[in-house]
Amino acid sequence: MTFHARLAAATLLVMATAAAAQNAPDRKVYCWDEGGRRVCGDALPGSAVNAPRTEISTRSGLTTAELARAPTAAERSAAEAVQRETRLAAEAEAAARRRELAMVESYATETDLRRAYGERIVLVEEAIKTSRMGVANLRTSLLSQLRQAGELELHAQPVGKALRDRIQSQRADLLRQLAVLDQQLGDQAALDGDLQAALTRYRELKQTASRD
Repeated sequence: MTFHARLAAATLLVMATAAAAQNAPDRKVYCWDEGGRRVCGDALPGSAVNAPRTEISTRSGLTTAELARAPTAAERSAAEAVQRETRLAAEAEAAARRRELAMVESYATETDLRRAYGERIVLVEEAIKTSRMGVANLRTSLLSQLRQAGELELHAQPVGKALRDRIQSQRADLLRQLAVLDQQLGDQAALDGDLQAALTRYRELKQTASRD
């Protein structure tokens, strides 16, 4: 074989070797910390699966990935809670925007908006009146039965079980009705605040719409 023929054969062999190397699968080398020292290998043991590690290409010798430590169950739970709260906050904000747009579209004027709130305010006021009457009646009845029990005791007579049961029942009813009344008064105060906030936001949205 002549010199030129040998040179051509050698060149072809080098090219074939290079092509084979390029076509070979790109394996990874993993490096991680273990026992205070750096360990590298072409296989990742189970003990290092959740550890932070570096992945290096055997073909190029370059780092292809830097993987952080896998989160613990508590960290995953905390992250999921943050994501859930963020999603709920976004949904609440979107719902508030929809309500505001519906408010502008539903009420042509502030008078219409006040009228709508006025109907709700009247319902709450009527409920408060009813509750106050109920409280007054229950209190009167309870006082009457307490006086009856007091008279019996003044005359050294026993207070019967039926009377004691009625007193306890009336007292429980009175406490429940007072709790209802307290809730209704809170609703009334909140409704007044809601109306003022709605009017303020309504004016802002109307002004924005008029500028657009």
